[in-house]
Amino acid sequence: MRQTERYCRIDQLIRARGVIDFKSLQQALEVSRATLVRDLAALRDRFNAPIVFDRDRGGYVLAESGFGPQYELPGLWFSDREILALLTMHRLLEDLDPGGLIGDRVGPLVERLESLLGQGAGGAKAIRERVRIVAAQDRPVAPRFFERVGSALVGRQRLELAYHSRGRDERGRREVSPQRLVHWRNAWYLDAFCHRVEALRTFALDAIEEARLLDRKALDVSLAEVDRTLGSAYGIFRGRPREWAVLRFSPEAARWVRAEEWHPQQRGEALDDGSWELRLPFSASAELEMDILRHGETVEVVGPPALRERIAARLAAAARAYRAGPAGVPGRASPARRGAAGRRSKDTDAAAPPEA
Repeated sequence: MRQTERYCRIDQLIRARGVIDFKSLQQALEVSRATLVRDLAALRDRFNAPIVFDRDRGGYVLAESGFGPQYELPGLWFSDREILALLTMHRLLEDLDPGGLIGDRVGPLVERLESLLGQGAGGAKAIRERVRIVAAQDRPVAPRFFERVGSALVGRQRLELAYHSRGRDERGRREVSPQRLVHWRNAWYLDAFCHRVEALRTFALDAIEEARLLDRKALDVSLAEVDRTLGSAYGIFRGRPREWAVLRFSPEAARWVRAEEWHPQQRGEALDDGSWELRLPFSASAELEMDILRHGETVEVVGPPALRERIAARLAAAARAYRAGPAGVPGRASPARRGAAGRRSKDTDAAAPPEA
């Protein structure tokens, strides 16, 4: 029995029996004398438990109310393994936490869990030292914006946003009814009903330049409708799927790709030559094109024809850029012209019509 479970069991035994002697407690817990002495001391010192030894009754009892500071054990108890799991999850959240908002709110709980777990080899310090998250290409959100969006989402209020649509390089103001927060590829997004266009749109939180809570009730859209409109095709700005991409990966690439989930509805098939054929739904293709291009020569787009042609054109443009030589060589195309298409597709805000 773990330490935290023993604390709860001691409390339960005394309450159930009214009085219990040391030997009976020791037998019920199956611990050494020294361990039980430490547990009783911890309950008194750390939780203000009014456990006293009644000489007349020959055992431990809970003193009458008014004994010292208020005593109450937490209503929910965790084993040491469960506490380790909770602290590990908190450590993971720290790297997703925009501006320390989560840490500030759950800090007291984490301190309590750490005190319950103690400072052993598997304690909280070891978790912090041995769990590491490396966030590549992270897009941080200003804490004040994240908090206002979260408040509007939970309180079902509307928001007024000053927003930079990077795909079109336009700035404007929007009144939105938040529906759902989404974390995708180290960035936060808000699925919301935009009252300007009267439709569901997806907003990148790091593209918000101002956010103000409005004293108006948010328009509620069922999450099923949000999924149907925004959540079923490929990528973050995904819309409703219109086509299926068919990608064929070389046997070398297949060793990794067959273990990856590109989309919840994907279909994979191993071919006779060891290659891997992946099928997945998409609407706008910008994000999908980026993921295909990162595999270079190890993937071939089998269909649809329009997607195959776009990938072929981009690979040909890349090849021409490399044939032109290093930057600054006379006759090479302008870097701004060469990179315009790539930059537009790299910014996921330009991916699809549902983008704000």
